[in-house]
Amino acid sequence: MKPLIFIFLLFSGFAVKAQHNPNDQITSSNWDVIGSVDFKIVKDTQMYPIYNADIKKYANKPFELEGYLVPIKDGMKQTKFMLSTLPINQCYFCGKNGVPIMVMVELAEPIKFTYQTITIKGMLKLSTGNAMDNPPIALVNAKSI
Repeated sequence: MKPLIFIFLLFSGFAVKAQHNPNDQITSSNWDVIGSVDFKIVKDTQMYPIYNADIKKYANKPFELEGYLVPIKDGMKQTKFMLSTLPINQCYFCGKNGVPIMVMVELAEPIKFTYQTITIKGMLKLSTGNAMDNPPIALVNAKSI
């Protein structure tokens, strides 16, 4: 019985630390555009983006976002990563927070990893492929500003 209580207390302590701090959430009209994308689930392994006219008008044009760097590979310098509305230390997959809005970023020049917000400007690319395989939205040929 004692081990079960210990495990419960251990996980409840992590849950409290991992909760979302609303002051860390990045909001902007550009993130609202990104967040307007809907998805059609075909199978458990297939999900396709549905782009509305609002986001389509930005496709293949320069687009700017402020957000948090979420690395997809190890290393202090990053050229390809996810940009998120929430910092990496927030719990993405627990509680009521859900998964934050994210876009793939491909930089021309590497930047150093940081826990602070960064601003990225690049060409907005929209993919119609399976979102389970690749992120549907990307900023390519981007630079940190």
